Amino acid sequence: MPASSAPFLATPARLAERLLPKSLLLLVQRLGIAATFFLSGRTKVDGVLTLTDSTFELFRTDYALPLLPPVTAAYMATYAEHIFPILLVAGLFTRYAAAALLGMTLVIEIFVYPDAWPIHLTWAGLLLPLIAFGGGRFALDRLLRIA
Repeated sequence: MPASSAPFLATPARLAERLLPKSLLLLVQRLGIAATFFLSGRTKVDGVLTLTDSTFELFRTDYALPLLPPVTAAYMATYAEHIFPILLVAGLFTRYAAAALLGMTLVIEIFVYPDAWPIHLTWAGLLLPLIAFGGGRFALDRLLRIA
């Protein structure tokens, strides 16, 4: 590309950097991935956190894991899909919550839906920067100096 076109491209890039600071991007990532997991968790319960019979059946059949009993796995996954997204929305213990959800994503990829790697890669793409950078300026971690 000719050097003369570089200033033309640099201006939109600088504008994007000003309009989309890292903290805003991290907030959007936190909210987006939190919604994905939280909404999944809500499909497994009635009321606040009462696991449904169909949830236990899913963990006995489709979601069966090699090392965990189905009932234990159902409770662990369902609670994780509620607790860690809430922490991400608040930006509290962001790195730990993101790492836990990344671990859950890896378990799902390896043992449950190995053909869903494009979706799981998308989730990892949202979670990895949160692990690396934390929740950003708009996070309780920053306010409480936990980051």
